[in-house]
Amino acid sequence: MKKTTLVVTTISSPNKVLQELATGCQSHNWNFIIVGDTKSPKYFNLAGCEYYDVDAQIATGLEYAKNCPTKHYARKNIGYLLAIKEGAEAIAETDDDNFPLDSFWQESTLKVESKIIDKAGWVNVYKYFSDAIIWPRGLPLDKINDPIPSYESLNESISECPIQQGLANDNPDVDAIYRLVLPLPIKFQEDIKLALGSQTWCPFNSQNTVWFPAAYPLLYLPAYCSFRMTDIWRSFVAQRICWENGWKVLFYSPTVYQERNEHNLMKDFEDEVSGYLNNDKIAQSLSEANLKSGEVFILDNLKKCYDVLIDLEVIKSEEANLVAAWTRDMNKILKNT
Repeated sequence: MKKTTLVVTTISSPNKVLQELATGCQSHNWNFIIVGDTKSPKYFNLAGCEYYDVDAQIATGLEYAKNCPTKHYARKNIGYLLAIKEGAEAIAETDDDNFPLDSFWQESTLKVESKIIDKAGWVNVYKYFSDAIIWPRGLPLDKINDPIPSYESLNESISECPIQQGLANDNPDVDAIYRLVLPLPIKFQEDIKLALGSQTWCPFNSQNTVWFPAAYPLLYLPAYCSFRMTDIWRSFVAQRICWENGWKVLFYSPTVYQERNEHNLMKDFEDEVSGYLNNDKIAQSLSEANLKSGEVFILDNLKKCYDVLIDLEVIKSEEANLVAAWTRDMNKILKNT
């Protein structure tokens, strides 16, 4: 069995989800890292996890921990770095409002047999999991109803998938427009696996995702953008760099169900506007970026991709310093593991 580490960030006290995750990690021999923030409770006591408040994060000596803004989801990056430093052979991530199903704890494998879709441009992956009108947060609105090849017509093969996105039942990851006008809950079909290859785009999130070591540098969440776009724009950067290495991104049927934390949907909408207006342009610009093939160039490619986002002015220029800090921490950790 490989050593898996689960990473979550929270500003909540130990709720039912965190308690269930901690119990599951103990019974399945996973490590569990929880990253707090300035709004987190002063005293956080949960058996079965390693909890890091802001002071403990800074005390790790990670350069990134000293420079990342507080009150931002991107502090989850500190948990990733700590998991890598501890020698995690796989990193799973979720959020504090996603209850794990039994299948959440099944061991993932780097190479997966699945249906494959290549060179397809934007793909509304949720169409393969449901007949409902539904799309993942971050998909350009004018691509929602684009036709897709039938699931049965797709070729099936084994491919290397160092990033694997599980869906969520009941309250899945959809955008504010969906939540304002269309019905929930929804349940997705079971036993579906679909791997996206080169020149194929679909946003993936940080709510139920498994990462393998080759892709660890791509875990990086940008801080100088809205909370609603940080994991979406990360997914575009990661997909683009995956193309250079012949990797695919796997989407698979739900292994969690969400009882969503309270949100102000109009505030979510406001925070998603930068995505509604720019996601297609971001993907196009990343497609045109001059990247290099090979794992040795993965951090250089990461910098180039964030330079693209900074040049597009969708992310503030301060992000460059954080990417540099992440890169230095990552190189130091990888050198010592």
